[in-house]
Amino acid sequence: MKLTDPTQTLAALIRCPSVTPEEGGALTTLGDMLGQLGFTNDRVTFSEEGTADVENLYSRLGSSGPHLMFAGHTDVVPVGDKEAWTQGPFSAEIVDGEMYGRGAVDMKGGIACFVSALARYIERRGAPEGSVSLLITGDEEGPSVNGTEKLLGYAKTKGEQWDAAVVGEPTNPEQMGDMIKIGRRGSLSGTLTVEGIQGHVAYPHLADNPLRGLIKLADALLDPPLDAGNERFPPSNLEITSIDTGNAATNVIPARTTARFNIRFNDIWTAESLANELRSRLERAAGEAGLRPGRGPVRYSVEFDARSSPSFLTRDNALIEALSDAVAEATGKTPALSTTGGTSDARFIKDYCPVVEFGLVGKTMHMVDERVALSDLESLTGIYELFIERWFERRASETEAR
Repeated sequence: MKLTDPTQTLAALIRCPSVTPEEGGALTTLGDMLGQLGFTNDRVTFSEEGTADVENLYSRLGSSGPHLMFAGHTDVVPVGDKEAWTQGPFSAEIVDGEMYGRGAVDMKGGIACFVSALARYIERRGAPEGSVSLLITGDEEGPSVNGTEKLLGYAKTKGEQWDAAVVGEPTNPEQMGDMIKIGRRGSLSGTLTVEGIQGHVAYPHLADNPLRGLIKLADALLDPPLDAGNERFPPSNLEITSIDTGNAATNVIPARTTARFNIRFNDIWTAESLANELRSRLERAAGEAGLRPGRGPVRYSVEFDARSSPSFLTRDNALIEALSDAVAEATGKTPALSTTGGTSDARFIKDYCPVVEFGLVGKTMHMVDERVALSDLESLTGIYELFIERWFERRASETEAR
């Protein structure tokens, strides 16, 4: 295999059926590639009751600083309807200049391009004057319990420290060079339960329909808007994602109803302050006059998931500028600096070092016929190689200036 060719490195990874939590040979294949480049590999499996064991990989080249980390995941989502794929989901077939396969853009493609960028860098310049590591999990598409968060902690106990990190998630919405993620909104989920009195719909005075109360409380969660956003983040947004009574009958008023919701929030809030705001809204709404005369306050409870994700914003200008300059040089475009989208494993990495995200175009991620243009693989490999060069140059200049 020619490691400087991202088409070959990606094909080798796609052919590993690594659907979460199965390793599928992907970490072994990646470790072999990195070993050829001089990296030292550390494979570690993490476990937790109620979840599947997950294999992870930490690889490092070099023993001194500065230390650049590339982070990502080799696990992929299920293929869905296999018969709907025009090419085998793990075949890495190339049709009309595109490679098909689960993980092509999310995110085996990003990993393959970084490996090829390193191979080119080493071939042309030798190893960087410092260290490069890859922190790769098999648990990003799953519960994210036995992956990046634990691997970071494990590596730290071994004495690992990082100066900056890049996560290779697909960040570009339309074309290569569109967008760098310099932060992420937080995520908080909750469950609202409203209690009523079950009864016959023909005798509503003998019952108390909890859906009436739920409508009132849900409206309080949604209005007024949580905030108007700020310079770096869009407005925080709450969505009701399900309402369930467990009632299949049309002539029965249910005894209880439950609504689940999720908020993607900006750095105006913490998970704690946001939860407190929502509790206050619910309490006020529950105590107001009911939808039916003569009823008392709405009886409800609300619980928030313990595993919330904080919002964060990276302010390391040297890291952001090194990547932005590389994108501009390779593509001729000035990338937008964004905090949009869902959560990623960057939420764990930001506690250890500054982190940004940049990868492929994400249009087909998780879809049937997930695929990537070969031209985009070449583009991203070039960007990563330039970034590695720019980042180490900046660090060397900073050291000389001290």
